[in-house]
Amino acid sequence: MATTDYQPADARLLEREQKGTWQQWLGVAALVYLLICAVGMIGSGFKAATGDQAEQLFAFAINPFAGLVVGTVATALIQSSSTVTSIIVGLVAGGLPVAVAVPMVMGANIGTSITNTLVSLGHVREKKEFSRAFSAATVHDFFNLFSVVIFLPLEIAFGLLEKTGKLLAQPFYGGADASMSSMNFVKTATAPVVNTAKNVFLSLGDPLGGVVLALFGIALIFLSITLVGRLLKKLMVGRARDIMHTAIGRGPLSGILSGTLVTTLVQSSSTTTSLMVPLAGSGAFTLKQIYPFTLGANIGTCLTAVLAATAVTGNAEAALQIAFIHLTYNVVGVIVIYGLPFLRYLPVRAAEWLGQTAAENKSVALAYILGVFFVIPGVCLGVTALA
Repeated sequence: MATTDYQPADARLLEREQKGTWQQWLGVAALVYLLICAVGMIGSGFKAATGDQAEQLFAFAINPFAGLVVGTVATALIQSSSTVTSIIVGLVAGGLPVAVAVPMVMGANIGTSITNTLVSLGHVREKKEFSRAFSAATVHDFFNLFSVVIFLPLEIAFGLLEKTGKLLAQPFYGGADASMSSMNFVKTATAPVVNTAKNVFLSLGDPLGGVVLALFGIALIFLSITLVGRLLKKLMVGRARDIMHTAIGRGPLSGILSGTLVTTLVQSSSTTTSLMVPLAGSGAFTLKQIYPFTLGANIGTCLTAVLAATAVTGNAEAALQIAFIHLTYNVVGVIVIYGLPFLRYLPVRAAEWLGQTAAENKSVALAYILGVFFVIPGVCLGVTALA
């Protein structure tokens, strides 16, 4: 009888939870819509602000190493590669040359690694635990650094990624100025919001109106990605952790696929890789078991930029091209580095050595974070600017 008395209350509680979940998913959909609109605003604003001078504005970043540093530092400061790559997509739509943007998305991969590296510092009091946690965090760094070392010279010499991205983007377009035939509904759906914003801000005149519109778009990207990240964490992080526990240790392919899936669900490689740091620190999983999951996280984070590129105005084909370049770079990086036996565990060995060294001398960890993500990139950017 007591059980029967509690059933209505339990039913009401379940109904409220289900209603709350649906409201959260609707919120996610609305924020993704806002994100796509924001990227379109950035493209339109940047084009209006610069006219045909976009290339001259980013002349300092024509040097690919400067572009790499810009992407690294921007992502390290913002701690969101999704935000940075979405902004890059908008800038490309507004006239930023694709060749300049390619090293920037490579740098975004490096910069996003800082979050899980900072998370590992929470284990600093226990020597062995910190060694494992710091190794698990920095294996992501080393993989991304090795990937840049391999692919940036190839890109400089042959334009490999730029050509591949263009090849992948072309089937979606009937011509240089045509909109995406298969995804035109996205552009149509976002057009009312983007056009309203353009009418409001561009009425201020050029270049002020364009600058304000672009800045407004950037602010909307920050807002939408921050809020969608919070909602997805509430909705998915528990499930993501379950997927991790189920998939890690079942082999490299399972690890890569689960890393891709989890990052696609939570839309944050920083969150995904940070989830596994405590697991490594506690000794629940070895570094070699966690390593493939990290590689999948790199692939899963590309979805945001691809979505953002589906509805931009201006140079829409180039915007989709840079989004596909980011995806191609991460997929091919996994295939090459993990696929070749002599390269496969170089990031693991480097991370293990650094973890052991940092556990012996905690100042090494601080020096590493400041040096890799801020000091060295800042010095390189300064030297490049002076040159």
